[in-house]
Amino acid sequence: MPASTVLFPTLATTCTALAAGFDTIVPARKAQLRALADYLVHRYRAGQTPQLIVICTHNSRRSHMGQVWLAAGAAYYGLPPLRSYSGGTEATAFNPRAVAALRRLGFAITTADEHAANPRYDVRWGSESAADTAFSKVYSESPNPRDGFAALLVCDSAAEACPVVTGADRRLLLPYEDPKAFDGTPQEAAMYEERARQIGREMLYVLRHVADELATAHV
Repeated sequence: MPASTVLFPTLATTCTALAAGFDTIVPARKAQLRALADYLVHRYRAGQTPQLIVICTHNSRRSHMGQVWLAAGAAYYGLPPLRSYSGGTEATAFNPRAVAALRRLGFAITTADEHAANPRYDVRWGSESAADTAFSKVYSESPNPRDGFAALLVCDSAAEACPVVTGADRRLLLPYEDPKAFDGTPQEAAMYEERARQIGREMLYVLRHVADELATAHV
């Protein structure tokens, strides 16, 4: 059963709603997601803590969404810890529209200087969770690992710019449409939230599959 009590109540409710929509994920997409789940299961069964870097071009929107949903989803399903990171092929800033969308879904995200060129945000998903520090960086920069990780590429342009991700022991392509296309339009907030929900649903699907596989191994 999901360990929803470890999450903030609004976020736990969001997770439950997203998990109820797993049947909306098309079979071809589920096959891509299970490839990521299989990597995590392999790491867990080897007694290792999985490491993933979610990569998009600017490390501004989709990669941050992937990073925080992986961490929160592991907590939701009561999985052993995993280490999720994000990065880009270039650095810009964690986009405030993406920050706002994640806040609406239940994440607690704070910063001491939102007017900095590249603010550092503390992201929490539960009252007992340690804060993840989120800011824009090139995928090879600290604090990201240099080896022993899976690279999860969430935009096609990042995949083209990173034909090889140095240090990665697995490279997985899972593209999402960029909500940036709706910046400055009446649909802006809705599309950012839609993308945050899509990424959340799919990361939860991955982690539910992992939880089921690990539970089966102990039956």
